[in-house]
Amino acid sequence: MSEAITEYRNENTKDIDILSTVDMVKKMNEEDKLVALAIEDESEHIAEAIDIIAKHFIKGGKLFYFGAGTSGRLGILDAAECSPTFSVPTDMVQGVIAGGEKAIRTSVEGAEDNFDQGYKDAEVLTSKDVAVVISASGNPKYLLGVLSKADDLGCDTIAITCNSQGKIATEAGLVICAEVGPEVIAGSSRLKAGTAQKMILNMLSTGSMIKIGKTYENFMIDLQAVNEKLKDRAIRIVAQIAGTSHSEALAALLKCDWEIKTAIVSLKTGFDVEKSRLELRKHAGVLRKLLNELDLTEKV
Repeated sequence: MSEAITEYRNENTKDIDILSTVDMVKKMNEEDKLVALAIEDESEHIAEAIDIIAKHFIKGGKLFYFGAGTSGRLGILDAAECSPTFSVPTDMVQGVIAGGEKAIRTSVEGAEDNFDQGYKDAEVLTSKDVAVVISASGNPKYLLGVLSKADDLGCDTIAITCNSQGKIATEAGLVICAEVGPEVIAGSSRLKAGTAQKMILNMLSTGSMIKIGKTYENFMIDLQAVNEKLKDRAIRIVAQIAGTSHSEALAALLKCDWEIKTAIVSLKTGFDVEKSRLELRKHAGVLRKLLNELDLTEKV
């Protein structure tokens, strides 16, 4: 197996151990600037992945992230943030890490080399779901096991990697490969590669949620107002979209148990809470679709 580019030595950082602290920081920042450019080159593949995921969400499917080490932890992080941000069921987006829960906090030696465990962990999938495998090098046997089981189940697969020559790039149905180049510290793929993975995961989850109507313009209209900060945000969102005062927005939210979309529909239409909820259900919860049909959107 050829050496992954993530293992190469970075010629630009050979002197990093003798630089002043501020020059070390600048050098790291220079390398990080390359990440966004590498991701830009994969825009079409990322967009294709978003459309695949959204299509499965609409049909009742789930999104699963699989990874080992840093990649697995990043998948778990992105999955954990979807429910409070978009008010989706906690199992709609899930992260699975090689080595199980222990591996979230500590290294589990050999976990990424276990093909059979990957195959077994992927038993959570169904043909309605999407499996996203994440790896900087693209070579963990664990992920090859995941892809093998996913194929057996007829499950759509997406690979996120930084190595076009990695094995998952040849096994997954769709490949997103951000070639970020050698790391600041040779082989430490939690750096540029990890940043690239985090940015791509942000795009996949956020983009797919936008596609299924979880936002209105760039407002988080499905957030769960579970603390004072989020309640204040909910009031501001309702007031801005409905074009009303904060006090009126608060009153509407209190009537409908802090359901932002319901409050907006009620204020824009004069419907009561139950009628507003019914209209949202008729439009699959997509606020813009409902307001467009009722011709209640702001004309630009």
